[in-house]
Amino acid sequence: MHLDRRWVFVGIALAVVVPVVTGLTLPLGKIAPPTVMVYDAIEALQPGDPIMIAVDYGPASMPELHPMARALVRHCLSRDLRVIALSLNQQGTVLATDILTTVGPEMGAVDGEDYVNLGFKVGYSVVILGLGESIKQVYPQTADGRRTADLAIMEGVDSFEDVPLVVDLAASNIPFAWIAFAHERYHQQLAVGITAVMATDLYPYLQSDQLVGIINGLKGAAEYEQLIDEPDFGMLGMSAQSMAHLLIIVLVIVGNIAYFAAGRAASRGPERTSEQ
Repeated sequence: MHLDRRWVFVGIALAVVVPVVTGLTLPLGKIAPPTVMVYDAIEALQPGDPIMIAVDYGPASMPELHPMARALVRHCLSRDLRVIALSLNQQGTVLATDILTTVGPEMGAVDGEDYVNLGFKVGYSVVILGLGESIKQVYPQTADGRRTADLAIMEGVDSFEDVPLVVDLAASNIPFAWIAFAHERYHQQLAVGITAVMATDLYPYLQSDQLVGIINGLKGAAEYEQLIDEPDFGMLGMSAQSMAHLLIIVLVIVGNIAYFAAGRAASRGPERTSEQ
């Protein structure tokens, strides 16, 4: 009952740090079907097919969404798909560059041939509708200033009609714009990767077949890493989170036992005094 709370802080810190430092990966259990649906949609694509990945999140959402973005890009490049990244979030361009320049060289991929970052454009609806008509007109230049039409990766890719799948990674309401303007207007196949707090809002769109799959939060990222057999920050993050949760549960149980034991001892004290 008199435990210094700083020991609790130390315990939580160790529960988070130790799994990350040691590379501990705990079992995830059954993989959620919506995560498998995204994996299957990518597996169904043919080598050389373009896939568009929208990095529509900022640094605040990196713990949940960056691991799934890395896993998706790794999966796509392993299947020789052409990865076309873009962002409707002004902070997403830098994050997309970080992902592509990290994972791309690891996979032996070439910038401009196997992957490209088109960069940021403002205006959800205008940009998405424009992509349905001409990607090269909406993005005449890439994020680093190269002429889009000159890149080998963009050969034969003019609009949504030439892109079998779009995956939107977001922590805001941007997925709803992709559903409304890309899927409903151009019948674009669409999957999303989202923060866990958004899941309940988007599952109805999965049930109505307006989405082909959902990767849900950090657990979804870890599940995707397991599907491609590439453990990374998702699985490490889930292990750290699980260890911290386990410690909290133990502390709650021990704290309650101590509380009731102290209360029982206090109630017995007066009884003994009166008997004496």
